[in-house]
Amino acid sequence: MILRRILIANRGEIAVRIVRSCQRLGIETVLAASEADLDSLAARMADYTICIGPARSSESYLNISAVIAAAEAAKADAIHPGYGFLSENQQLAKACGEAEIVFIGPTVEQLDAVGDKLKARSNAMEAGLPVVPGGEVGNMDEVLALAEQIGWPLLIKAVGGGGGRGMKQVHEPGKLLETIDMAIAEAQAAFGDPRVYLERFVAAGRHVEVQVLGDGENIIHLGTRDCSVQRRYQKLVEEAPAPNLRDSLREEMHRAAVAFARHLKYRGLGTVEFLVDCERDTFYFLEMNARIQVEHPVTEAICGLDLVAEQIVVAEGRPLRLTQEEVRFQGHAIECRINAEDWTRNFCPSPGEVKTAIFPAGQGIRVDTHMQEGAQIPPFYDSMIAKMIVHGEDRSAAIENMSRALSRCEIGGVTTNLPMHLELMNQSAFMAGGVTTAYFPGFLEKKREAGGFNG
Repeated sequence: MILRRILIANRGEIAVRIVRSCQRLGIETVLAASEADLDSLAARMADYTICIGPARSSESYLNISAVIAAAEAAKADAIHPGYGFLSENQQLAKACGEAEIVFIGPTVEQLDAVGDKLKARSNAMEAGLPVVPGGEVGNMDEVLALAEQIGWPLLIKAVGGGGGRGMKQVHEPGKLLETIDMAIAEAQAAFGDPRVYLERFVAAGRHVEVQVLGDGENIIHLGTRDCSVQRRYQKLVEEAPAPNLRDSLREEMHRAAVAFARHLKYRGLGTVEFLVDCERDTFYFLEMNARIQVEHPVTEAICGLDLVAEQIVVAEGRPLRLTQEEVRFQGHAIECRINAEDWTRNFCPSPGEVKTAIFPAGQGIRVDTHMQEGAQIPPFYDSMIAKMIVHGEDRSAAIENMSRALSRCEIGGVTTNLPMHLELMNQSAFMAGGVTTAYFPGFLEKKREAGGFNG
């Protein structure tokens, strides 16, 4: 089925990003927007805009009935959910099927297979992938035995969690049971699913992921990304390819990601996330994200592809347009997430009106944003306002490009984390490459010790 009109069930920079790809492909776009986003850049760029409810996402972007009704009213052939909100929601995919609307994403069964963390672990093991030692929480006697088998410290993870939410560290047996009780209560409240499981906590770990693309039969990988610069499991800087990985380990991760997607007969764009255990020089499967991700532009930069366009091709039922042998990697790319927050005051959100928005341009620089002068940053949604992506012939050139691009960026009226990114680009540990997920918390701690910093 050739798609002629797509409803975009999202907001912000990803909505703008999808509109641009559709315009290049000659596809009409309909933006499903909340009342807070009716004057957004995405609304002005789309061919049509439909209001799907009030500003609160629970009454608009997370309202499946409103999204489906908007698609039907607009006579859209398909719905692109972007990332976040309903992007991995099985009920939306199922409702699309019932309404004879194409869901641009995996099948309902595939969403179920990777959306449930325990099912994903099980599928990974069936596909032959290594998983972090751990298991499901049973009765409390079994929990203690499992914890001793895994070793300390360990992580309690919510089965329904994701994006860094629903995880708790435990460092000693005396804290285990009370922390599990707390985790179960929080998981029920946050995700509507009280199930939790245990995993070994890897102190010196890197977050490395592999982009995959499948049409249900053929699967290819599009290389690695490193997302280890994180705060509270929220990614801040991403780059492709992942630096300082030995070649054989990188190839093993490529093969593992493809094997996992092939096991699921995966259709669409997906990311297989791994934890690289630096002390043991090995890697483990973490989870799969069955959608386009925030950090997809760094992969596009090194592959020269439009991943939204490739998603649409697969959603139309067509086969992949390239083979693994035809994928070419060139240079190095880095992405910085520019957020409206004060990093010197514990990352306090900074909503309000953007008085000035000057973004750099030039060879090797890309800015994905929905911000313009006069735009509002509402308090209802996440604080990301732009993604700065640079490409260079190697990692050193990319870091230099990023430093120049950041220094030429001006966003006034709200406080942003631009200064933080500038500092990061000049840190010797980051410049050397291959930092672990413990790096950024340590960086913040040094800033606090130096005084005058509350982040």
